[in-house]
Amino acid sequence: MDLRDRPEDQAFREEVREWLADHVVGEFAALGGRGGSGDETFGFEVRREWERVLAADHWIGIGWPVEHGGRGASIAQQVIFNEEYVRAKAPGRASILGEGLVGPTIMQYGSKEQKERFLPPILAGEELWCQGYSEPNAGSDLANVATKAERDGDEWVITGQKVWTSLAHQSDWSFVVCRTEAGSARHKGLSYLLVPMDQPGVEIRPIVQVTRTAEFNEVFFDGARTAAANVVGEVGDGWRVALATLSFERGVGLLGHQLSFRRELDHLLATAAGNGRNAEPVVRQRLAQSFIELEILRLNTLRSLSGFDGPGAPPEASIAKLYWASWHQRFAELAIDVVGLDGVVAEGFPYELDEFQRIFLFSRSETIYGGSNEIQKNIIGERVLGLPPEPKGTAR
Repeated sequence: MDLRDRPEDQAFREEVREWLADHVVGEFAALGGRGGSGDETFGFEVRREWERVLAADHWIGIGWPVEHGGRGASIAQQVIFNEEYVRAKAPGRASILGEGLVGPTIMQYGSKEQKERFLPPILAGEELWCQGYSEPNAGSDLANVATKAERDGDEWVITGQKVWTSLAHQSDWSFVVCRTEAGSARHKGLSYLLVPMDQPGVEIRPIVQVTRTAEFNEVFFDGARTAAANVVGEVGDGWRVALATLSFERGVGLLGHQLSFRRELDHLLATAAGNGRNAEPVVRQRLAQSFIELEILRLNTLRSLSGFDGPGAPPEASIAKLYWASWHQRFAELAIDVVGLDGVVAEGFPYELDEFQRIFLFSRSETIYGGSNEIQKNIIGERVLGLPPEPKGTAR
């Protein structure tokens, strides 16, 4: 694996770097790169305007095929874009679920009409999406979905509950996994529906977290409707489509995510130097270990993407999810230890958190959302190592 830029990639890096330098100014620069995972409510309106700035110069969907309005950028170029984006402290993306998940899914499984209707607004930064997967009894066990959709003429009528729906309160559409075949069980009888959020029959209740933010929501569908044509793939084939969407979560955007980790680590190193904690042998060792582990994460992710040129991610990417979620929790614990007693006292009344406090509290969720550690271990064992699948039931 050669990590050096080829001449054409170096030229692309310079193009990205110069564009970001010219545009991450004013209110966009004032965000300081905030608005990422666990911080999605920060500066939302400014970040939504930033999406339109990106769209104007075709920086949304750069990895999408040219025939669908993208740039057709290679994996290497997508990695470069994410690296430079984070280095420039550009605003956290508001449309990542549209660009990174449902857009590629529609390209792969959607009809011509669906591609024409839904892809252009994503590329224009005009329509935001949320993911209607998890339910109170169907989180990591997605096949246990109970939300149902019944056909009524030219529409589907949806009834049920979704939970942990990120940014549902700010989204225009949701891609929802529903049970469309009465009496079906597990992965059979599911369909993948595109559902407008601003309509009667959709109730959104924010879930306030320990960070006092509310990125996650409960969503209740009580007779909500969507057009019959808004099924992606075939009716009853939603499991296959839903799994394709999940594969896109492990794509090259993870590299940018890791660079945000590096920025956090650099901040912690500066903090440790400022308060003298880096002179303590145990703290120095933990800081060095955190740096080494983050480098391992970066190199392993690049290796997993090496030679891969698809829109999703290989099964090996589950290694990265398992690794980074656990690393970030350890990092957050180290950050609070470095700060000391000040780390357990809020900066302001009643609950104003600093960066490290926010990271510490939110990181507790990272080994659960996006695929729990336990599920990732199963994927690695079965799909990467080729081990026998986990027993699906216990014989009596």
